[in-house]
Amino acid sequence: MSVTLSVLDLSPVSGDGSQAQAVRDTIEVAKAAERLGYHRFWVAEHHNIGTLSSPAPEILIAALTQATRTIRLGSGGVMLVNYSPLKVAEVFMELEALAPGRIDLGVGRALGTDGRTGGALRTAGSEAFPQYFALLNAWLLDASGREPITEAHPAHDIHANPSGPSHPDLFMLTSSPESADFAGRAGVGMVFAEFIARTDGTPSVEAYRGAFEPSVFREAPWAAIATVALAAETDEEAQRLAAPMRASNLATLFNQRRRFRSIPEAQAFLAEHAGDPRLAGVMARGIVGDAATVRAGLAAKAESTGADELFVMAVGPTLETRIRSLELIKPD
Repeated sequence: MSVTLSVLDLSPVSGDGSQAQAVRDTIEVAKAAERLGYHRFWVAEHHNIGTLSSPAPEILIAALTQATRTIRLGSGGVMLVNYSPLKVAEVFMELEALAPGRIDLGVGRALGTDGRTGGALRTAGSEAFPQYFALLNAWLLDASGREPITEAHPAHDIHANPSGPSHPDLFMLTSSPESADFAGRAGVGMVFAEFIARTDGTPSVEAYRGAFEPSVFREAPWAAIATVALAAETDEEAQRLAAPMRASNLATLFNQRRRFRSIPEAQAFLAEHAGDPRLAGVMARGIVGDAATVRAGLAAKAESTGADELFVMAVGPTLETRIRSLELIKPD
């Protein structure tokens, strides 16, 4: 498999574990990903979701700069409209100072939560994204000295600290051809969140490449797909380990945020709803099987979508199964 492989981790809560333990588990997964040769390790942003423990990717990235040495670290992503663009620029310039040349800033247009929780976060809403994104660009490039803010700019005399000499690489998370087109016109990297969109990423990659305009950030287009991949010693074992993930995904379609603490509990839920027409889509989501099956599936996805890189979500009911899955499908 020649495609570049990276890892996206959502800090899932395992079994009877706590959300606090899930944060510490993510650090262990990152260390394993570095040892196994994965290119990047990104962490997500979600709020008010009991099955995940990932509200503050910038804090996790700071910890990871001290726990790793070579792997690129980033956000997949910061939900930009929840924050001041100046503050995001400052936070990621500080991370860049901690690990120069290793920091990626992936941003998204969504809230990373429901609307009511977004209100508690004081979000500006997705309609503010273009303005926020332009300001973030300006402050990052100013802080690195690549494009100083001029007197004509609305933000003149306001600077993001600490200053460079480098800045994080900038990416946009997308879930549709429309958002991919925006990323292309902005001249930044694009990551299609297949696990959120629940659809093939090929149209989005094509839209991105067709719209791409070179920028200070990137001279040529670069597109990635983020997908679920779970490998185990046998296909049977992989299917068994996937039960909690699949049950949780199905429960979400019933507007339930449900945590399945054991595989038998998840299997019983899936059996109870075996006649639901939506179950087939849930079962087909992601690539699940033994090592050969998953590796072949990832290679086929890279070829069919034209992606330059694949992010695999480190899924599994326990920390050990998540790491073992990464071991089985590690880069060549």
